[in-house]
This record gives sequence, C-alpha cells and structure tokens, in this order.
Amino acid sequence: MQQTPQSELVLTSDGKIYHLDLAPGDIADTVITVGDPERVARISSHFDSIELRTAKREFVTHTGHIGGKRITVLSTGIGPDNMDIAINELDALANYDFALRVPKAQHRALNIIRLGTSGSLQEDIAPGQVVLSRFGLGFDNLMHFYQTSPTLREAQLFDDFQEFLSFHFELPTLPYMFEGSAHLAERLGAGLEQVITITSPGFYGPQGRQLRAPIRIGADQLDQLRHFRFLQYRIANFEMETSALFGLSRMLGHHAISCNVILGNRVRKTFVDDTYAVVDEMIRQLLPRITVL
Repeated sequence: MQQTPQSELVLTSDGKIYHLDLAPGDIADTVITVGDPERVARISSHFDSIELRTAKREFVTHTGHIGGKRITVLSTGIGPDNMDIAINELDALANYDFALRVPKAQHRALNIIRLGTSGSLQEDIAPGQVVLSRFGLGFDNLMHFYQTSPTLREAQLFDDFQEFLSFHFELPTLPYMFEGSAHLAERLGAGLEQVITITSPGFYGPQGRQLRAPIRIGADQLDQLRHFRFLQYRIANFEMETSALFGLSRMLGHHAISCNVILGNRVRKTFVDDTYAVVDEMIRQLLPRITVL
C-alpha cells in the first residue's frame, strides 16, 4: 500500500496529528464535540478521572472516564471549516498507522456527539429547549468538495427542499443534506424533538442578521423556512457545524448525531438570560445517556 505523503497526512515532530495535536491513543471511541473551548472543562468536570488535557489553537481536548466509560471531549471552534479539520483528523487518529503512514486494515468507528448551541426558527421552541438534529441541511459549500452519494431519504429531502425554495427565494449556494445516525438518535433522543437543522457558514448574513453590512437574504425570507416539512420533521434551528459533522462522519464510517440547546428564538426575538445555565442543563441531561452508549 502506498504511503500517504507528509504534505497530506501532516504530523508534528513528535508524531501527533497536526491541528488537534493528538496521538492515536489519546481519543476514546466516544467523542463529544463542542464549539466553545471553555465548554470542554465544563463537561469533563463530570468525569470520575481525566487522563489527558491538551490544547492547540481552538482545539481543546480532555479524555477521561465516567465509571468504566472512556470519553473524549473536543472543542472544534466555530464553523464547517473547523469541523472539516476536526473530523478528518479524528478519523486519521482512529484509522491510520502513523508510523507506516497508511490506513489500518481494520476500521475503527467512532461515536461522535455534538453538544452545541443554536437559534430557533420555530415560535414554539423556546430558548433553553434542547433539540436533536436528524438531518443537517448545509447552506455552506464544504461537502461539495467531497464525492458523496445521497441515500434515498437524503435525495428526497433535497428534491422537496429545492421545490420549496423555488416558491420563496434562491440561495447563493447549492444546499446539501445528510442524515445523522439513527442508532444514536434512538439512544439519545428520548423526550427531545427531532428536527432538521440548517448549518450556515456564518452567524450574521448567512443567518439573515443585518447590522451594517447589506445582505442578500433577509430574516423575513428565511422565516419562510419554518413552514417546510419532510416526513415528520420540520426545520427548527440554525447553527454552523451539523451538516459537515454528518456528511464527513458518514463518508468515513463513523456514527454522528447533533444536539443543540436553543439560545435565541428568531421569531419571538428573544434570547436566554444565562447561556451558561442552559448549556450546563443540556450537559446534565445528555451526559448520562452518552455514558451508557
């Protein structure tokens, strides 16, 4: 098997993956991803023991145990571009022989769970509520750089959404859709509404927020998205990572799901008073479920 060149699989001088600064043994089979580096310690504070603490750039990693369960928490920073780095490098840690610079013969599948924050597009989903993303609908262009094949459900969602958009407005990029892990959704989703989540490449213009810079698609147009339905799912929230997480994880043979606590309601124009409190409540709600995966 041909070696992957140094320019493609970039390792540090001490044999760690370049951006995450991790060695293959540093990650567990269950990985929690968060955007905010400070959120890593808020999750690992619930661990019984921590074996690894490391940080490079926005990528902070803690690996430890809750009972007999080994868990890694990794901050990705904001955006699908950062998720591109995080998921590809997690996969390299799991499935590359760094000494030989070739993929391992036996594939290792990770469970990757995003615990994030987002804004609601539905009037009845209030700040503080947690939703589980069954589909990531990408308004970014990341996955267009990869060769992907949609499932039947993803292809139908794409067709239905394109037809819906034709009656409302035109996006500046071609959207894409990926479904999250049905297994993880079943294990983690009790009591949570399961929804379609829009992933945007930015927080302001791409989500219809206008301060001083003029935008092409305003909040009133994006508000139409709350009327879209696919099977039993509705578009419920905006964030900036889920579609990339789902797409890359599926391509690489990992299981991924995304859970987001709502910080703001775009219809009601409201925002939570204490972001730390609602994020901590999401962690307390979901971490026991993650521990028994």
